[in-house]
Amino acid sequence: MSEYRKTAAGSVSNGGRMRSSGIPRAAARFPVHVRSPGRSAALLGLLFGLAGMSTSAVTVALPELASELDISAHTAAWMVSGYTVALAVATPAHGRIADMVGIRLPLALGTGAMALGALVAALAPSFPVLLVARVVQGAGAAAIPVLATALISARWSGADRGTALGRIAGVAATLGSLGPLVGGGLEALGGWRWAVALPVLGVLAIVPLWRVAPAEGTGERIDGVGAVLVAVAASGLVLLLQSPSAGVVAGAVGAVLLVAGAPLLALWVRARPHGFLPREIVTNTTVLRSAFAAAAVPASWFALLLGVPLTAASWGWTPFATGALLVPSAVVGFVSPRIARILLARLGPRRSIALACPTAVLALLVAALGAFVHAPVLLAVAVMLVSGAFGVGQPAMISSVGAAVRDAQRGVALGIATLVFLTGASVGAALVGGLAGVIGVPGAFCLLVVLPIAGLTTLLLGGPDRVEADPVPA
Repeated sequence: MSEYRKTAAGSVSNGGRMRSSGIPRAAARFPVHVRSPGRSAALLGLLFGLAGMSTSAVTVALPELASELDISAHTAAWMVSGYTVALAVATPAHGRIADMVGIRLPLALGTGAMALGALVAALAPSFPVLLVARVVQGAGAAAIPVLATALISARWSGADRGTALGRIAGVAATLGSLGPLVGGGLEALGGWRWAVALPVLGVLAIVPLWRVAPAEGTGERIDGVGAVLVAVAASGLVLLLQSPSAGVVAGAVGAVLLVAGAPLLALWVRARPHGFLPREIVTNTTVLRSAFAAAAVPASWFALLLGVPLTAASWGWTPFATGALLVPSAVVGFVSPRIARILLARLGPRRSIALACPTAVLALLVAALGAFVHAPVLLAVAVMLVSGAFGVGQPAMISSVGAAVRDAQRGVALGIATLVFLTGASVGAALVGGLAGVIGVPGAFCLLVVLPIAGLTTLLLGGPDRVEADPVPA
């Protein structure tokens, strides 16, 4: 509370920089509960969880969706990949827009777009319409992870910030883990369209978020060329990874986008060092190392959230039964904020990420074994492990990145780190969706082990973390 009063006394964050604003006037109108970092984090975590359930609640219903729309299950997996790539690509754009106009407007518009996309997807008469709606939904939902963390970072610091970030991750992980059960239940009650429509509930969070979010920014213009080049390169990567199931055309398009987009993006960053991807941030080894290592965790999480329901469906399980199998992982997600808080205090962010990576390796190997020997208990254990890794890895990454940059750069740094983090989710979903039909789900899980091993290696071989000292209050 004391930290909030300092912040509300006359400033608002611009990516972490405290700026003169109208917050004191608005603070008087805030309900008491939004001044609590815990309760504000719970609300943001619920919204973040709905964004996660946009994937986890749908994966259990993919076989039924594919059957109704007359497409293959692997083609249906594109609705997961399309959503996650839009989520990743649009994330830094929301962060930069928030720097320009404040957090309030892009967070509200993003939440509204997520809800609208979910509604259109639920009513879609064909798969192409569904896919476009899911892309819109993902682009809107991208505002939530980066702006939720930026809002918490702007309002609180120290132990309050760490607790709030841990709670966001914990609530989000809990809802994400409950997604298969909720999605399976909704599918049983009214079909897959009910499960797809679940994020429409996000509109209920717009008003309370409007009240608590900062409303002023720098007014600077966004680097449109840089944003487009980021989108091109990231989209090319996911298309290339999805090509085993999507076909030669998708692979060729992905390769062209990646080969053309990546060098052009590098040249653009060199020419525009303060553009969409500031050179000072993309050359910050602590930001890149933390984001890359942590990205292996959502890659593993999304891979299991897609691969486990596909495996269970191949055994003849109903979506609701699959969801019930994953309920224990929600318990892990519920307690993960406390675990994250303890680990961050005792080990620090870097070692906490280093602990999450081998946990993800173990989860993937256990899931591969469970899928191979038809052992549902092993699948449940695997998702529990990866849920715990997610609940620790994300707040650890945010803490590491937030400490490695100046206050004025925190918003864009979190946006870039979240882009890498969510690109990991896209890679995980794309690899399982693309390779499950070629080498099987167990083989795809085993192949994904390379990512957390690479992340752990990056952490172990890198130099000391960079830490920017907080400014001394006047």
